[in-house]
Amino acid sequence: MKKDIKIPQATTKRLPLYYRFLQNFANAGKQRVSSQELSEAMKIDSATIRRDFSYFGALGKKGYGYDVAYLLEFFRQILDQDEGANVALIGVGNLGNALLKYNFQKNHNTRIVVAFDTKAPMEGHEVNGIPVYHPDRLEEMYQKYNAELAILTVSSRSAQAIADRLAAINAKGILNFTPVRLNVPDTMKVMNIDLAVELEALIYLIRNSD
Repeated sequence: MKKDIKIPQATTKRLPLYYRFLQNFANAGKQRVSSQELSEAMKIDSATIRRDFSYFGALGKKGYGYDVAYLLEFFRQILDQDEGANVALIGVGNLGNALLKYNFQKNHNTRIVVAFDTKAPMEGHEVNGIPVYHPDRLEEMYQKYNAELAILTVSSRSAQAIADRLAAINAKGILNFTPVRLNVPDTMKVMNIDLAVELEALIYLIRNSD
């Protein structure tokens, strides 16, 4: 990676996609791939792909394209695919239940190891094989299960309070499904996923396309 270059968040979000599609090319026996081929497979503009890759230095050769095995290993290391990530789910409503059932089945190194919900008993119970505790035990169980980050699917009114508690125990990051924009320390990373906003953007694109 080029020194002193800050990778844009939009690029960061595409890195796992590059890794996934490169795996598909490798599984198909492809040894090299062009940015145009990646573009057609991923439905991302080839100029965007080349710009994303440029943040990491010379990953390919003009007229040759990209070596699939090399890129796959490069992005595997960039994404720390050898390092597992334990995740805590906070809020086991409809969305939380769906996430527990899915539990990152395509990524065996990332998994939900513990969950919290106001309806859960203090002593905990299991949902889809995952222990679920009352939020009063958040700090204790988050650390016991060595969680690194949290998925937040709680109500808007309690989102900031939960984020404050996570910050107090040095949680590294939050995947925030609430519409609240959280105030967290600089040491904590937050990614916001607002399904209503995404849906409205899709509706706009549909109604304003040529």
